[in-house]
Amino acid sequence: MLRSRDRSEWLAGLAAAAFLSIAHGALAQSAAIPAHIASAIVNPARSENDRKADSSRKPAELLAFAGVKQGERVLELIPGGGYFARIFSGVVGPSGKVFELVATEETRTTTKNLDAANVIAADPAFRGISVLHQPIAEIKTPEQVDLVWTSQNYHDFHNKSFGPADIAAFNKAVFNALKPGGVFMVVDHAAEAGSGLRDTETLHRIDPASVKTEVEAAGFTLEARSDLLQDKDDTHLTRIFDPTIRGKTDKFVFKFRKPAK
Repeated sequence: MLRSRDRSEWLAGLAAAAFLSIAHGALAQSAAIPAHIASAIVNPARSENDRKADSSRKPAELLAFAGVKQGERVLELIPGGGYFARIFSGVVGPSGKVFELVATEETRTTTKNLDAANVIAADPAFRGISVLHQPIAEIKTPEQVDLVWTSQNYHDFHNKSFGPADIAAFNKAVFNALKPGGVFMVVDHAAEAGSGLRDTETLHRIDPASVKTEVEAAGFTLEARSDLLQDKDDTHLTRIFDPTIRGKTDKFVFKFRKPAK
């Protein structure tokens, strides 16, 4: 017979399992969310903080839009706290690989981001993750990948903290890292239309038209765009870290394709 404390813990575990089962079912029932993506999102090894961010970051919908599959190779640029790294690990599964690139430019003054990425890669709950430490414009992966992903940091490559980077060389390095037919996903904070690169350093935003021009110059085709993270209440004139807008900025989502031949 279970003691009171043991029974409470058993019931809590049962409730958590039931919640995850319901959440997985809700995602999997959506025609837009494949089962392998739904499973990665409800993985109980993900942190509570990551789960809380799901409603605003919409990872299931974004990964479905990107078309990432089990067994694929993914390169994520500037993983930060590892929010997407952990999800990618579950999505590609045991036969896939996830490369997390921490730019040398990030670690000029501190190794915090590199240390964080190495902790994620060493976590047995999230397998198949390898860390790369390279200049952002000199990307070299151990093998060509199916997907390159950058979320909320493309604008940073134009800023002083990154040099600024040679953007033409960066986009060409991404192009070369991808297999023929591979996808380059860019998610970032939208700046005012026509502003170009004006706000990358001050507001940490970038004009979507500038990103399109730069990436297409490397040989990519803009295959699709999504309004998943659109917020029409954002005036595009406020710094993204301002408490009144943080987490609620208008973001553009671009899916670029490397030609198959």
